[in-house]
Amino acid sequence: MSQTMRAVQVVGYHQALEMTEVPVPEPAGPFDVVVKIGGAGVCRTDLHILEGQWAQKSQVQLPYTIGHENAGWVHAVGSAVTNVAEGDKVIVHPLITCGLCRACRSGDDVHCQNNEFPGIDTNGGYAEYLRTSARSVVKIDDSLEPADVAALADAGLTAYHAVAKAARRLRPGHRAVLIGAGGLGHIGIQALRAMSAAEIVVVDRNPDAVKLALSIGADHGVVAEGGQVAEVLELTGGRGAEVVVDFVGEGGSTAEGVQMLQQAGDYHVVGYGENLDVPTIDIISAEINFIGNLVGSYNDLTELMVLAARGDVKLHTQKYALDDFATAVADLDAGTVRGRAILVP
Repeated sequence: MSQTMRAVQVVGYHQALEMTEVPVPEPAGPFDVVVKIGGAGVCRTDLHILEGQWAQKSQVQLPYTIGHENAGWVHAVGSAVTNVAEGDKVIVHPLITCGLCRACRSGDDVHCQNNEFPGIDTNGGYAEYLRTSARSVVKIDDSLEPADVAALADAGLTAYHAVAKAARRLRPGHRAVLIGAGGLGHIGIQALRAMSAAEIVVVDRNPDAVKLALSIGADHGVVAEGGQVAEVLELTGGRGAEVVVDFVGEGGSTAEGVQMLQQAGDYHVVGYGENLDVPTIDIISAEINFIGNLVGSYNDLTELMVLAARGDVKLHTQKYALDDFATAVADLDAGTVRGRAILVP
């Protein structure tokens, strides 16, 4: 007789999530790993899923269990798994990947041609257990607790992936503008500080978020009250920054962000929700680049875990019991979560 577990499921778009009882997953293939969830991050993408924004892209069959930021302990393994054992503390890379396609072989797991994405197109981690694969689990340092690092699996990984790309371009004396110091931004600031000597300017509407940004490594904080473009230009000698990393991507942030970019600058889109509206003449005359960022590779996640174990990246979290999932989602939607909301079974 198979055991059952609690799981929070999407039962319909524009409908509230529902708690249900489903069977505990078991390893089905030789490389499967079942993780006992210690923490599941609540992400703005989960709100976008409920709004139906991912319905066409994911083609997921409802109902299914949501949640793509997961960490915990290895509960069971398939017959061929050798990299982890039962009881190991792990963080879960968001994608289940094949390892055989061109993208996987070049370490670019996110673009695996045969991937599954728990929480997006198959069952995720707003539950007591999650099935993933041996290729997706990263052992974490003894000093780290799953509930404290769960959101690094996606929010942290996405922020790290974007700023690691940005850091390859940034030299000492260069400037980077980071828009948004919330759940993703506060991780991006710390990761960029650890990886780059560039001057970091953080822009956010919330004065408390700006204060937090300054305390974790930003050189300048700008409260977005209408004059933020002028203020950033002043901080960058009138030229704008070499790199802008936009963790917001909605509410008009992109139109302002592009004005903060210098010639031949890179605009990294991380947060999303609105359309880019930029005259093409502005793109060619300034020769600027728009760069999309989605999650990050397995190697990105292992590197981020090194920064976490060293204390260079700390996640600010607000924890909720799994049963209080509705409150966590409502708080995130209302913008009252500081850092990241984590469900703890």
